[in-house]
Amino acid sequence: MISGEPIANTRVVAAWIKGWALARETPPPVEDHGGFRVDVGWPQQRVRYVFPSISPAMQELAALIAEPWVFLKACASPAEMREALPDRWAIQPLGFMMTCHDAMPGELAPPHGYSLDVTEPSPVAIVRVLAPGGELAAIGRVVRVGEFAIYDRIETDAAHRRRGLARAVMKNLESVARHDGATRAVLVATTDGRGLYEALGWELHSLYTTAVIPFPA
Repeated sequence: MISGEPIANTRVVAAWIKGWALARETPPPVEDHGGFRVDVGWPQQRVRYVFPSISPAMQELAALIAEPWVFLKACASPAEMREALPDRWAIQPLGFMMTCHDAMPGELAPPHGYSLDVTEPSPVAIVRVLAPGGELAAIGRVVRVGEFAIYDRIETDAAHRRRGLARAVMKNLESVARHDGATRAVLVATTDGRGLYEALGWELHSLYTTAVIPFPA
């Protein structure tokens, strides 16, 4: 890793990708080349590999892959990924793997006029915020993997942003996760989402960079 940046814990990464697969209803991850492989099977994401760091085994794998819509994800910077991979791999926008150990307890009601809809874990719990007209305004998901709560697809509709809806979704997901027995939490944030999670007590675990071979134009 770049000097001064956190180094990813393999156990955290393993929990994250297992939870991601549960939340997305894909086959479970398997160990492959020192990382984890999910045979996703979607038209624009055939396979996903996730690595705790860049390694010679990951580079060997990348050199063998030529088909499009295979994703390589590693806890590393975009510059490190670019240097490690053949030119056919396109580097995607930077993500941030984040963890939380001491989230403040307590559910949070959405703003006046909005309502909550909470689906209990089975295995995925879903928290929705509904607008006054009944349409979906914000949503998020959480699934427990051992002691870890894995958060996924925290989204707010563009017409309802900057009203505290994402915060309400997160706090209620935290409540569900704690009730389900989770004591630690992991998610991958975008640049836009990182500030929200830090304000809620989350910390950066590592940079998280994605590379993919795009479909030929």
